[in-house]
Amino acid sequence: MNKMKSAAVIGLGDISTIHIAAIRRNPDITLKAVCDIDERARKRAPEGTAFYTDYHEMIQKEQPDVVHVCLPHYLHVPVSKEAVNLGTHVFCEKPVAMNTDEAVDFAVFEAAHPDRHIGICLQNRFNESVEMLKELIDSGQFGKITGLKGFVPWARPKSYYDEKPWRGTWKHAGGGCMINQSVHTLDLLYYLGGPIESINASVSQLLDYGIEVEDTVSAALRFESGAQGLFFATNANYKNEGVQISVQTGGAEFSIIDNVLYQTEPDGNKKRLAEDAKMPGEKFYYGASHEKLIRAFYQAIESGSQDYLHVKDAVMSIRLIDAIQQSGRTGKHVRP
Repeated sequence: MNKMKSAAVIGLGDISTIHIAAIRRNPDITLKAVCDIDERARKRAPEGTAFYTDYHEMIQKEQPDVVHVCLPHYLHVPVSKEAVNLGTHVFCEKPVAMNTDEAVDFAVFEAAHPDRHIGICLQNRFNESVEMLKELIDSGQFGKITGLKGFVPWARPKSYYDEKPWRGTWKHAGGGCMINQSVHTLDLLYYLGGPIESINASVSQLLDYGIEVEDTVSAALRFESGAQGLFFATNANYKNEGVQISVQTGGAEFSIIDNVLYQTEPDGNKKRLAEDAKMPGEKFYYGASHEKLIRAFYQAIESGSQDYLHVKDAVMSIRLIDAIQQSGRTGKHVRP
């Protein structure tokens, strides 16, 4: 980037630390301010960064080029829209919206404001393993996809919901393990496999947490290409394990296991093709591609390009979640 860009962060919860670290590691971005309605969050503001409890005041006084929306799900769309109306570009954490109607409305809003960039944080598309797998699939050298699988075997203790009760409610979270933990994996199944024709799913609670939303999901996916897919996600595992993605084509089989892309040889041995950059610490399973996606978004603002993840690109991830929920309720095949 030729011109230093300024950033501000709205919401100082867990995910904001990832955004702040990515911003501060980029010499072309300066973090001007952070905001949280809880005055106690002031202690989490980086040294030398202005702290606000009102994001309207922050945007009007600091006039950042970009605001990062790191808030509970139900605030993503309204706060992003307001920030755009106040004159800034927006980089919004996942999910893009609470449900399909809200996601579509957000995409319409995006189209009506072409002078403002609105980026959505589905950063796993930028994982090295996914980038290479996408290239191999698109090359056509291995034939058409015949099968895909996505597994998210994670764990969340009851305290995860007790400490932040909004996470367990339909009104504020919009769902459970899908919209919060495994929206990235659903997005990748669509991104890699193409349009999905129908979904047949089971949605349940295995944990006795007293929450409203699901903690476990399994779904059979039928792709328009004829490929068969399987999706499984849970927060009821005994620990957080790596997300697993498998793709079978007419001429090869690929798998991402523990952030490494493998190709299975005819003799059953696995050939190592690519490995994701790792994020240090206990939240290693987040992956390390936030920084790549954030850098790409700021470069797009500088160049005026459209080479980033738009609202419209993220709508299908919510359509898939809603279709799985509907299939789980009705016991019928649902088209997303």
